Amino acid sequence: HYVPCVYLKNFAGANGKVFVYRLLVSHPNVPTWQPFSPRGIAYHAHLYTRMVSDSESDEVEEWFGREFEAPAEEAIDRAIHDERLTPTHWKSLIRFLAAQDVRTPARLMERMAEWSKSIPPLLDEVLRGAVEKLEEVKRSGIPIQPTNAPHSDYLPIRTHREIVPGEPMGKLRIETVTGRGYWLFSLKHLLTKTLNVLLDHRWTIVAPHDDMCWITSDDPVIKLNYNNPSDYNLHGGWGWKGTEILLPLGPKHLLYTQVGNRPPLRGWAFPEGHTQTLQRITVEHAHRMIFAVEP
Repeated sequence: HYVPCVYLKNFAGANGKVFVYRLLVSHPNVPTWQPFSPRGIAYHAHLYTRMVSDSESDEVEEWFGREFEAPAEEAIDRAIHDERLTPTHWKSLIRFLAAQDVRTPARLMERMAEWSKSIPPLLDEVLRGAVEKLEEVKRSGIPIQPTNAPHSDYLPIRTHREIVPGEPMGKLRIETVTGRGYWLFSLKHLLTKTLNVLLDHRWTIVAPHDDMCWITSDDPVIKLNYNNPSDYNLHGGWGWKGTEILLPLGPKHLLYTQVGNRPPLRGWAFPEGHTQTLQRITVEHAHRMIFAVEP
Protein backbone atom coordinates (compact mmCIF):
# COMPACT_ATOMS: atom_id res chain seq x y z
CA HIS A 1 0.00 0.00 0.00
CA TYR A 2 1.49 3.31 -1.09
CA VAL A 3 -1.35 4.95 0.89
CA PRO A 4 -1.42 2.90 4.12
CA CYS A 5 -4.54 1.29 5.57
CA VAL A 6 -3.83 2.98 8.92
CA TYR A 7 -4.49 6.24 7.08
CA LEU A 8 -7.32 5.24 4.74
CA LYS A 9 -9.41 3.71 7.52
CA ASN A 10 -10.00 7.22 8.87
CA PHE A 11 -12.03 8.00 5.73
CA ALA A 12 -14.20 4.90 6.10
CA GLY A 13 -17.88 5.07 7.01
CA ALA A 14 -19.70 3.04 9.65
CA ASN A 15 -19.49 -0.07 7.44
CA GLY A 16 -15.70 0.21 7.22
CA LYS A 17 -15.74 1.14 3.52
CA VAL A 18 -14.12 4.13 1.82
CA PHE A 19 -15.90 5.72 -1.13
CA VAL A 20 -13.63 5.87 -4.18
CA TYR A 21 -13.93 8.09 -7.25
CA ARG A 22 -11.70 6.87 -10.08
CA LEU A 23 -10.38 9.46 -12.50
CA LEU A 24 -9.69 6.80 -15.14
CA VAL A 25 -12.28 4.07 -15.77
CA SER A 26 -12.76 1.31 -18.35
CA HIS A 27 -16.18 2.39 -19.64
CA PRO A 28 -18.84 5.11 -19.05
CA ASN A 29 -21.09 2.82 -17.00
CA VAL A 30 -18.67 2.46 -14.09
CA PRO A 31 -20.38 3.97 -11.01
CA THR A 32 -19.07 7.41 -10.10
CA TRP A 33 -18.47 6.48 -6.44
CA GLN A 34 -17.85 2.93 -5.22
CA PRO A 35 -17.29 1.66 -1.66
CA PHE A 36 -14.09 -0.32 -1.01
CA SER A 37 -12.30 -1.80 1.96
CA PRO A 38 -9.08 0.15 2.70
CA ARG A 39 -7.18 -3.07 2.04
CA GLY A 40 -8.44 -3.17 -1.53
CA ILE A 41 -7.27 0.24 -2.73
CA ALA A 42 -4.09 2.30 -3.20
CA TYR A 43 -1.61 -0.55 -3.59
CA HIS A 44 0.71 -1.97 -6.23
CA ALA A 45 2.36 -5.36 -6.04
CA HIS A 46 6.15 -5.03 -5.70
CA LEU A 47 6.19 -1.24 -5.88
CA TYR A 48 9.03 -1.15 -3.34
CA THR A 49 10.45 -4.65 -3.92
CA ARG A 50 14.13 -4.84 -4.85
CA MET A 51 16.46 -7.69 -5.76
CA VAL A 52 19.16 -8.44 -3.20
CA SER A 53 21.50 -11.41 -3.80
CA ASP A 54 19.15 -12.80 -6.47
CA SER A 55 16.12 -12.80 -4.16
CA GLU A 56 13.25 -10.37 -3.61
CA SER A 57 13.50 -8.05 -0.62
CA ASP A 58 10.64 -6.18 1.06
CA GLU A 59 13.10 -4.18 3.17
CA VAL A 60 11.85 -0.79 1.97
CA GLU A 61 8.18 -1.58 2.58
CA GLU A 62 9.00 -2.98 6.02
CA TRP A 63 11.01 0.18 6.75
CA PHE A 64 7.99 2.34 5.86
CA GLY A 65 5.81 0.31 8.19
CA ARG A 66 8.27 0.33 11.08
CA GLU A 67 9.54 3.91 10.88
CA PHE A 68 6.55 5.88 9.60
CA GLU A 69 3.22 4.03 9.63
CA ALA A 70 3.30 2.29 13.02
CA PRO A 71 4.48 5.37 14.99
CA ALA A 72 1.85 7.55 13.28
CA GLU A 73 -1.16 5.30 13.91
CA GLU A 74 -1.69 6.41 17.52
CA ALA A 75 -0.87 10.03 16.67
CA ILE A 76 -3.46 10.14 13.85
CA ASP A 77 -6.06 8.48 16.05
CA ARG A 78 -5.50 11.03 18.84
CA ALA A 79 -5.57 13.89 16.34
CA ILE A 80 -8.93 12.95 14.79
CA HIS A 81 -10.43 12.49 18.25
CA ASP A 82 -9.18 15.92 19.39
CA GLU A 83 -7.00 14.44 22.11
CA ARG A 84 -3.78 15.92 23.46
CA LEU A 85 -0.73 15.48 21.25
CA THR A 86 2.75 15.27 22.74
CA PRO A 87 5.85 16.46 20.86
CA THR A 88 6.48 12.80 19.96
CA HIS A 89 3.00 12.56 18.41
CA TRP A 90 3.58 15.71 16.36
CA LYS A 91 6.91 14.37 15.15
CA SER A 92 5.25 11.11 14.11
CA LEU A 93 2.56 13.00 12.17
CA ILE A 94 5.14 15.12 10.36
CA ARG A 95 7.30 12.10 9.49
CA PHE A 96 4.22 10.30 8.19
CA LEU A 97 3.40 13.30 6.00
CA ALA A 98 6.95 13.30 4.64
CA ALA A 99 6.73 9.62 3.71
CA GLN A 100 3.35 10.09 2.04
CA ASP A 101 4.71 12.95 -0.01
CA VAL A 102 7.48 10.91 -1.64
CA ARG A 103 6.31 7.27 -1.76
CA THR A 104 3.39 7.39 -4.23
CA PRO A 105 3.35 6.32 -7.91
CA ALA A 106 2.58 9.94 -8.81
CA ARG A 107 5.88 10.99 -7.27
CA LEU A 108 7.74 8.16 -9.04
CA MET A 109 6.41 9.32 -12.42
CA GLU A 110 7.31 12.92 -11.62
CA ARG A 111 10.88 12.01 -10.68
CA MET A 112 11.30 9.76 -13.74
CA ALA A 113 10.48 12.71 -16.00
CA GLU A 114 13.04 14.84 -14.16
CA TRP A 115 15.77 12.19 -14.25
CA SER A 116 15.42 11.59 -17.99
CA LYS A 117 16.71 15.16 -18.42
CA SER A 118 19.08 15.54 -15.47
CA ILE A 119 20.89 12.19 -15.21
CA PRO A 120 22.73 12.13 -18.61
CA PRO A 121 24.56 15.46 -18.10
CA LEU A 122 25.21 14.54 -14.47
CA LEU A 123 26.85 11.26 -15.48
CA ASP A 124 28.96 13.10 -18.08
CA GLU A 125 30.19 15.42 -15.33
CA VAL A 126 30.94 12.48 -13.00
CA LEU A 127 32.77 10.65 -15.79
CA ARG A 128 34.97 13.66 -16.60
CA GLY A 129 35.77 14.04 -12.90
CA ALA A 130 36.66 10.36 -12.63
CA VAL A 131 39.04 10.60 -15.59
CA GLU A 132 40.76 13.63 -14.05
CA LYS A 133 41.21 11.75 -10.76
CA LEU A 134 42.65 8.72 -12.56
CA GLU A 135 45.08 10.93 -14.44
CA GLU A 136 46.13 12.54 -11.15
CA VAL A 137 46.65 9.08 -9.60
CA LYS A 138 48.90 8.15 -12.52
CA ARG A 139 50.97 11.32 -12.10
CA SER A 140 51.22 11.22 -8.29
CA GLY A 141 51.19 7.51 -7.62
CA ILE A 142 48.82 8.09 -4.67
CA PRO A 143 45.83 5.71 -4.90
CA ILE A 144 42.24 6.91 -4.57
CA GLN A 145 40.65 6.09 -1.24
CA PRO A 146 37.29 4.34 -1.81
CA THR A 147 34.18 5.91 -0.34
CA ASN A 148 30.77 4.40 0.37
CA ALA A 149 27.87 6.84 0.02
CA PRO A 150 24.77 6.00 2.14
CA HIS A 151 22.21 3.86 0.27
CA SER A 152 24.38 3.79 -2.90
CA ASP A 153 23.59 0.08 -3.28
CA TYR A 154 20.12 1.15 -4.48
CA LEU A 155 21.59 2.82 -7.58
CA PRO A 156 21.86 0.62 -10.70
CA ILE A 157 25.25 1.90 -11.96
CA ARG A 158 27.89 -0.12 -13.79
CA THR A 159 31.36 1.00 -14.89
CA HIS A 160 33.39 -0.46 -17.75
CA ARG A 161 37.10 -0.06 -18.39
CA GLU A 162 38.55 -0.86 -21.80
CA ILE A 163 42.34 -0.89 -21.57
CA VAL A 164 44.57 -2.43 -24.23
CA PRO A 165 48.06 -3.32 -22.98
CA GLY A 166 50.67 -1.05 -24.52
CA GLU A 167 48.18 1.59 -25.65
CA PRO A 168 48.61 5.11 -24.20
CA MET A 169 44.85 5.68 -23.90
CA GLY A 170 41.85 3.64 -22.76
CA LYS A 171 38.11 4.03 -22.31
CA LEU A 172 35.98 4.42 -19.21
CA ARG A 173 32.22 4.05 -19.57
CA ILE A 174 29.33 4.36 -17.09
CA GLU A 175 25.93 2.73 -17.61
CA THR A 176 22.79 3.26 -15.56
CA VAL A 177 19.02 2.80 -15.70
CA THR A 178 16.84 5.63 -14.39
CA GLY A 179 13.99 3.81 -12.70
CA ARG A 180 12.85 2.50 -9.34
CA GLY A 181 16.42 2.11 -8.09
CA TYR A 182 16.97 5.85 -8.26
CA TRP A 183 13.55 6.41 -6.68
CA LEU A 184 14.26 4.07 -3.75
CA PHE A 185 17.63 5.77 -3.27
CA SER A 186 15.93 9.19 -3.20
CA LEU A 187 13.29 7.92 -0.74
CA LYS A 188 15.99 6.78 1.66
CA HIS A 189 17.89 10.07 1.35
CA LEU A 190 14.84 12.33 1.71
CA LEU A 191 13.40 10.42 4.66
CA THR A 192 16.64 10.11 6.62
CA LYS A 193 18.16 13.53 5.93
CA THR A 194 15.99 16.11 4.17
CA LEU A 195 12.76 15.59 6.15
CA ASN A 196 14.36 17.25 9.17
CA VAL A 197 13.51 20.61 7.61
CA LEU A 198 9.81 19.77 8.12
CA LEU A 199 10.33 19.41 11.86
CA ASP A 200 11.35 23.07 12.01
CA HIS A 201 8.00 24.29 10.62
CA ARG A 202 5.09 25.25 12.89
CA TRP A 203 2.21 22.81 12.45
CA THR A 204 -1.44 22.75 13.40
CA ILE A 205 -4.61 20.77 12.72
CA VAL A 206 -7.53 22.62 11.16
CA ALA A 207 -11.17 21.82 10.39
CA PRO A 208 -13.38 22.32 7.32
CA HIS A 209 -16.28 24.77 7.30
CA ASP A 210 -19.35 23.77 9.33
CA ASP A 211 -20.71 20.37 8.18
CA MET A 212 -18.35 20.06 5.20
CA CYS A 213 -15.70 17.30 5.08
CA TRP A 214 -12.14 16.97 3.88
CA ILE A 215 -11.46 14.50 1.11
CA THR A 216 -8.14 12.90 0.19
CA SER A 217 -6.52 11.06 -2.69
CA ASP A 218 -3.88 8.57 -3.80
CA ASP A 219 -1.40 11.49 -3.74
CA PRO A 220 -2.56 13.01 -0.46
CA VAL A 221 0.18 15.50 0.50
CA ILE A 222 -0.31 18.89 -1.16
CA LYS A 223 2.41 21.56 -1.40
CA LEU A 224 0.49 24.64 -2.43
CA ASN A 225 1.76 28.03 -3.61
CA TYR A 226 -1.41 30.14 -3.49
CA ASN A 227 -2.01 33.79 -4.36
CA ASN A 228 -5.67 33.79 -5.44
CA PRO A 229 -8.21 31.37 -7.04
CA SER A 230 -6.73 31.93 -10.51
CA ASP A 231 -3.06 32.17 -9.49
CA TYR A 232 -1.67 29.12 -7.69
CA ASN A 233 0.37 26.00 -8.34
CA LEU A 234 1.03 22.65 -6.68
CA HIS A 235 4.81 22.69 -6.99
CA GLY A 236 5.83 24.02 -3.58
CA GLY A 237 8.66 22.66 -1.47
CA TRP A 238 9.29 21.50 2.08
CA GLY A 239 11.36 24.52 3.03
CA TRP A 240 10.00 27.11 0.60
CA LYS A 241 8.76 30.23 2.35
CA GLY A 242 5.04 30.74 1.79
CA THR A 243 4.29 27.18 0.65
CA GLU A 244 1.25 25.67 2.38
CA ILE A 245 1.72 21.96 3.15
CA LEU A 246 -1.47 19.97 3.79
CA LEU A 247 -2.43 16.39 4.60
CA PRO A 248 -6.05 15.49 5.43
CA LEU A 249 -5.99 13.14 8.43
CA GLY A 250 -9.73 12.48 8.41
CA PRO A 251 -12.96 14.12 7.25
CA LYS A 252 -12.72 16.81 9.96
CA HIS A 253 -8.99 17.14 10.53
CA LEU A 254 -6.23 18.44 8.27
CA LEU A 255 -2.53 18.65 9.17
CA TYR A 256 -1.34 22.08 8.04
CA THR A 257 1.58 24.48 7.94
CA GLN A 258 2.60 27.51 5.93
CA VAL A 259 6.36 27.70 5.71
CA GLY A 260 7.68 30.77 7.50
CA ASN A 261 4.35 31.84 9.01
CA ARG A 262 2.53 31.23 12.28
CA PRO A 263 -0.34 28.77 11.72
CA PRO A 264 -3.87 29.25 13.11
CA LEU A 265 -4.72 27.66 16.43
CA ARG A 266 -5.49 23.97 16.46
CA GLY A 267 -9.18 23.37 15.71
CA TRP A 268 -9.63 26.57 13.70
CA ALA A 269 -12.11 26.09 10.81
CA PHE A 270 -11.55 27.36 7.29
CA PRO A 271 -14.32 29.54 5.82
CA GLU A 272 -16.69 27.91 3.34
CA GLY A 273 -15.04 29.31 0.23
CA HIS A 274 -11.55 28.32 1.37
CA THR A 275 -12.76 24.81 2.24
CA GLN A 276 -14.27 24.42 -1.23
CA THR A 277 -11.04 25.66 -2.81
CA LEU A 278 -8.95 23.11 -0.90
CA GLN A 279 -11.39 20.34 -1.88
CA ARG A 280 -11.01 21.31 -5.54
CA ILE A 281 -7.22 21.45 -5.23
CA THR A 282 -7.23 17.99 -3.63
CA VAL A 283 -9.07 16.69 -6.70
CA GLU A 284 -6.65 18.43 -9.06
CA HIS A 285 -3.70 16.91 -7.20
CA ALA A 286 -5.05 13.34 -7.28
CA HIS A 287 -3.23 10.82 -9.45
CA ARG A 288 -5.89 8.19 -10.18
CA MET A 289 -8.30 8.08 -7.21
CA ILE A 290 -10.15 10.34 -4.79
CA PHE A 291 -11.24 9.04 -1.38
CA ALA A 292 -14.12 10.29 0.77
CA VAL A 293 -16.17 9.18 3.74
CA GLU A 294 -19.34 9.63 1.63
CA PRO A 295 -20.09 10.29 -2.04
